[in-house]
Amino acid sequence: MSSKKDKYSKKDHLYMRLALDLAKSRHGFTGNNPSVGCVIVKKDKILSIGRTGILGRPHAEYNAINFANHDLKDSIMYVTLEPCNHYGKTPPCTNLIIKKGIKKVFYSINDIDKKVKGKSFKILKSNNIIVKTGLLKNDLNIFYEPYLVNRKKKVPYVTGKIALSKNNLIYNKIKKKITDIYSDKLTHYLRYSNDSIMISYKTLNKDNPKLNCRIQGLNRSPRRVILDNNLDSKKNSFIIKSAKKSNTIFFYNKANKEKINFFKKKGIKLIKGKINKNYQFDLKSILRELYKNGCRNLLVEGGNELTKSFFHRKLFNKFYSFKSNKKLSKSVEFKEFNCFNLFSKNFKRKSKINIKFGKDTIYLYKK
Repeated sequence: MSSKKDKYSKKDHLYMRLALDLAKSRHGFTGNNPSVGCVIVKKDKILSIGRTGILGRPHAEYNAINFANHDLKDSIMYVTLEPCNHYGKTPPCTNLIIKKGIKKVFYSINDIDKKVKGKSFKILKSNNIIVKTGLLKNDLNIFYEPYLVNRKKKVPYVTGKIALSKNNLIYNKIKKKITDIYSDKLTHYLRYSNDSIMISYKTLNKDNPKLNCRIQGLNRSPRRVILDNNLDSKKNSFIIKSAKKSNTIFFYNKANKEKINFFKKKGIKLIKGKINKNYQFDLKSILRELYKNGCRNLLVEGGNELTKSFFHRKLFNKFYSFKSNKKLSKSVEFKEFNCFNLFSKNFKRKSKINIKFGKDTIYLYKK
């Protein structure tokens, strides 16, 4: 909401909020480029909207201008991120803005890309275009956090997730289903909104998961990433049966030639991962390798060991805890979650996600 001290009007907030919603709708689909939203307005009428194209091109500003069926002279543009100002695979968006006679540009935050950062302001101002920045800055900084992590650290933005029974079990041999259908929907949405998902071979062999998004209308599932030092994953598992080079990566280190040849024949991408002094995968090295292979947003659906390893190295950017109201029996084979002492060491903020249906309790932890 705007206030008396706010230099922006309620309508400014409304249009930038719409631009943010457009950017959110393409989150995770724009490859190396950030997802951007753009709204063009003239005389309080929306003339056009645009968002970044799949895999990052065309840019949102280009799409908004290109789709407009109106004269854009003296119009106002609201865009979530600083427009590009350099030649790459496409011409600069600043050139197009100037050419179309747009009189005012609102963009929220500067791009972190050194080729762009802060330069667009000067270019647009020198062409007599009014430029204002900072509108919904806090919201946009939160939204672009994964992009900032990607560009600064050259690793994916990592989201963790665990499902717990009321008595903190994550596995029960007889009853494998822990959370309700509403929590499942959120889990599947998390899969949809991340380009890759990671588990260990132990989870693969125990649960035989599909690791896909099964929400009708959301037609993307993440690439599967399996940590399997000796390639001991069951050959008849769903992951191996459905594997393609484009959708499955296995990290290994000590597997024999017979296993390596089997996985390669299945079309699986094999990457030899580094092992630390404790004979565990060097997770930081694996994240860097995933980044090189196009991973920008990684969901980790691990068990105790993998989750604890990420916690100890402080590699989670955020984490979801799904707590069921059901108790599971300890009279059969079970696994208890024992990482609670690591939450406070990894995260500063904790918020409860309000779900109107179902009885599960969901918490989101962030740094």
